[in-house]
Amino acid sequence: MIDIHFIINPIAGSGNTILSESFLEFFFPRKRYKIKVKPSQYKGNSILLTQRSIQEGADIIVACGGDGTVNEVASTLIGSDIPLGIIPIGSGNGLASNLKIPKNIEAAIAAIKTSKIEKIDVGCLNEHYFFSNTGFGFDASVIKYYEASEKRTLLRYLKASIKSFQHYHKQNEVRMTVDGNPEIVNPFLIFISNSNELGYNVSLTPKASLQDGLLDVVVVPQISKLKMMLFGVLVFFNKHSLLKEVNCFQTAKMTISRGHGDYFQSQLDGEFFKIEEKTVQISIKPKSLLVIVL
Repeated sequence: MIDIHFIINPIAGSGNTILSESFLEFFFPRKRYKIKVKPSQYKGNSILLTQRSIQEGADIIVACGGDGTVNEVASTLIGSDIPLGIIPIGSGNGLASNLKIPKNIEAAIAAIKTSKIEKIDVGCLNEHYFFSNTGFGFDASVIKYYEASEKRTLLRYLKASIKSFQHYHKQNEVRMTVDGNPEIVNPFLIFISNSNELGYNVSLTPKASLQDGLLDVVVVPQISKLKMMLFGVLVFFNKHSLLKEVNCFQTAKMTISRGHGDYFQSQLDGEFFKIEEKTVQISIKPKSLLVIVL
């Protein structure tokens, strides 16, 4: 008997998920599987639900939602021998896309039943984890406006990007240390990625790998509004590296420190994240999460 627990974000994507115990039992017959469905009720609730599933002896725990739901479930499973399954019903689904997990629910379920398991790297930001990416500056501003929208769609993401552009103000200087080399930067954007996709088939780090033990970093200094617009267009065609100001590199560890301001505005796997600490340590934990892939 295989015990599978499904942690479901009921408002992910369109908010009309068909996932229910009766629906899932059609694919997971009782003679072979024991399933449990757990809807999350609020932001952070998936962490508690996953902890309980671990205590209850689940063999597989499946995150059903977007990157935010995946982050909460996966963060709780790091270092355990319980594999993470994903049914991507969110808006971006960057990690699922990188793992080639289909958006079609029945195809994603088929992958879970096959249970092909791999180990992937995990990004660390101080005491927090990210599996797709984290970002500071313009990237975080876009997520802040995006979260305020009623629906999570590509159109709303584009509108959030435009609003961030309209209300953009220069970021404070930060001290960035990479591989022991300090540098003062006045960034428009600092983007650190573990995976090769943001979501919506858009990528700032198309060559990133979940299994190479490295983070892919994109740093863009303050640029004119005209170049900001050009950068935005190039991103949607995965051609942003053509802009000469864009600096791309890989590292296993970096530090970002601020001298001014009350906090860092950042995003963590597509969720707005406020950091009150003055120093942010960013690193990689190689192959520390078990995931079910296609």
